Amino acid sequence: MASIPTHEAWPDLPYSAWADTCATLHLWTQIVGKIRLAFTPWLNHSWHVPFYVTARGLTTSPIPWRDRSFEIDFDFRDHLLDISVSDGARKQIPLAPRPVAEFYALVMAALAELGIRVEINELPSEIAGAVRFSQDRIHHSYDADYAGRFWRVLLDVDRVLKQFRTGFIGKSSPVHFFWGSFDMAVTRFSGRRAPPHPGGAPGLSDVVMREAYSHEVSSAGFWPGGGATDYAAFYSYAYPEPAGFRTSRVVPDGAVYNEAIGEFLLPYEAVRAAPDPDAALLAFLQSTYAAAADAGKWDRAALECGLGHPGVPRPV
Repeated sequence: MASIPTHEAWPDLPYSAWADTCATLHLWTQIVGKIRLAFTPWLNHSWHVPFYVTARGLTTSPIPWRDRSFEIDFDFRDHLLDISVSDGARKQIPLAPRPVAEFYALVMAALAELGIRVEINELPSEIAGAVRFSQDRIHHSYDADYAGRFWRVLLDVDRVLKQFRTGFIGKSSPVHFFWGSFDMAVTRFSGRRAPPHPGGAPGLSDVVMREAYSHEVSSAGFWPGGGATDYAAFYSYAYPEPAGFRTSRVVPDGAVYNEAIGEFLLPYEAVRAAPDPDAALLAFLQSTYAAAADAGKWDRAALECGLGHPGVPRPV
């Protein structure tokens, strides 16, 4: 009998070692994400577009198509893009080093063979200076080892963010993965409207940004690096940012407010190296949320509850 491979919690993920793969994978996920976007009815704060972590990778969840549904999964165990249709039809594309333009062509051809016709905006979202998917032969890397490590990190982050989410009974987002910004996030809402967001993200309509930030939020999550940072990090921010938020004391050691991007950051490596990584991340999430809620004068007594436990109903 074959042995079961070990599952390393909080694996090493130095951004410099897989930056090219990360950039390519970001664009591949945008292609698939825009397919979901094309068919899914709009849900508040763009909650209809993200992916969700699975025991094998990332999934779109079911996408409606006429009298059928289909879903697209990134399988980071067998390194496949799996397109499954509710009528039993299926196509798989190996995840391997190939240009974005070739990946785009393969995905569109596979969908056409399954009888699914779709047109998407080929310009990537939230990436400055990006080129159209069908013309991008610059990004072509895929390191299976690091793609797998990235997915295992997402599994750990997903677990802790979901635990953190149980301590809030106000409006909260699911824990989900945004392919535009290539990050996993969970967002809490005060219940009050926010001033119009100024927008300005490359390749993203200001109308979309204003709808996403229509209400006051405290949002936290994880990104693997790139752009504003050259390392993987956890983040937390408030919109609109209340006075006193950025000077609040947060934990654990290593968490700092980054003036350039207007967010608290905690390096992934600081969590990974902690004696109890789950506890360290929960402390960061809770202390940065508390900083936003206190500075913003949220009604915390009405919005919060104790963290959830399996099989134990929340007392009321």
